[in-house]
Amino acid sequence: MSSTDHSTDQGFTAEERAAMKDRATERKKAARRATKAEKAAEALRDVLDKIAAMDEPDRSMAERVHAVVTAGAPGLEPRLWYGMPAYALNGKLVCHFQARAKFNTRYATLGFSDHARLDEGPMWATGFALSEMTPEVEERIAALVKRAVG
Repeated sequence: MSSTDHSTDQGFTAEERAAMKDRATERKKAARRATKAEKAAEALRDVLDKIAAMDEPDRSMAERVHAVVTAGAPGLEPRLWYGMPAYALNGKLVCHFQARAKFNTRYATLGFSDHARLDEGPMWATGFALSEMTPEVEERIAALVKRAVG
C-alpha cells in the first residue's frame, strides 16, 4: 500500500465516505431549490463557501481556478460535486477542482469529465495535477476549459 492509500478492509476510506455524504447532501439541497435562478445563485454561493473553507494552498488555487474557469467559459454553471467546486454545461459536469486535502494527496487536481471535448485521437488526459498557480498554468487551464466546452 502507498502512503496515500487509506483503505481498510471495510471498503471505503473515511475520505471517500465523506465525499459520498457531501454528494448526497448536494443532491438533496438541489432538489429543494425553487427556480432556476435561485438554484444557480445558491449553487454559486455553495461553491464560493466551499472554496473559502479550504486551507491553504488549496484555497488560493481553487480561487484562481474558479476565476479562470468562469472568465474563460462564462456559460459553465458552478456547482458542488462530491464536495468540491465543479462546473457544468446544460446540467452535465465538464470539469472540477479537487483539493489536495480532500483525499490527503500531495497535489490538487483539475479534472474533466467525458462531456469535455478534449479528445485527441485514441488517448488524452482528463486530469491534471496542480502544485501551484502560475500565469502559465492559468493560461493552460483557460485554454483547456475553452476547448472542453467547444
